Amino acid sequence: MSASRRRRFAGFLAFAAMAGAQAAVAQQAQMDPDNPTCPPSPNWSSNREMRFTPQTVNGRRVLLAEGQIDSGLIPRLQAALQDETIEEIWLRSSGGDARVGNDAGRIIRASALPTRIPAGWACFSACNSLFMGGVARLVDTGGLFIVHMFTFTSDRQAIRQQVARGEQNTIGLIGDIEQQSALLASEDNAFLIRMGISRNLLTDIMYRQSAVQDAQNRSTRRCLTQAELRQYNVVNTAPARAR
Repeated sequence: MSASRRRRFAGFLAFAAMAGAQAAVAQQAQMDPDNPTCPPSPNWSSNREMRFTPQTVNGRRVLLAEGQIDSGLIPRLQAALQDETIEEIWLRSSGGDARVGNDAGRIIRASALPTRIPAGWACFSACNSLFMGGVARLVDTGGLFIVHMFTFTSDRQAIRQQVARGEQNTIGLIGDIEQQSALLASEDNAFLIRMGISRNLLTDIMYRQSAVQDAQNRSTRRCLTQAELRQYNVVNTAPARAR
């Protein structure tokens, strides 16, 4: 870590205690009747590709990371992190490519920058990995860290096609899903250890969510409480309260 980034990191820790008045403040949304842990419409960006935008907010240089985690994200992230004035990364995303998310999280950890989910913003699925990459991690009161059960069975049309082709094709598809699921579970476990997150987050919460997912099924999402964020060491700084 450079001397300038060490100074900025120290400033971040002091700043976190009073950051509630300096972030985009949002009132806690009404909970979803289909899923009492989350609001019905989390504020994650509609960008189809994650955009990285440096911005000065109340005198601090932040990197806004907003949108889907796509296959071409890594070069854009690396280019954005060349800006030595950046003091922290703010995240707003509905997720995307899980393996790209893990790679991006490792790059963020190497940058030694803090990560943050401001009040009113949501970070879901693969976005979690980018957030976990922060050397210091903060979820403001009113910010949402949302997890689910990772699955390789989201492409229902592809499954139907394989089943229609007969038993052998179906057996082959199931075998591929089992193998890829095992590999991703192992990668997730190793990633959490490296980032200093409790592995119990996987077994206590993430792997207990339904793997039957579709765009209309909001019940598969799980919004962590502030107590749970601290319990599993997802955050390691005190939350800023919305005012």
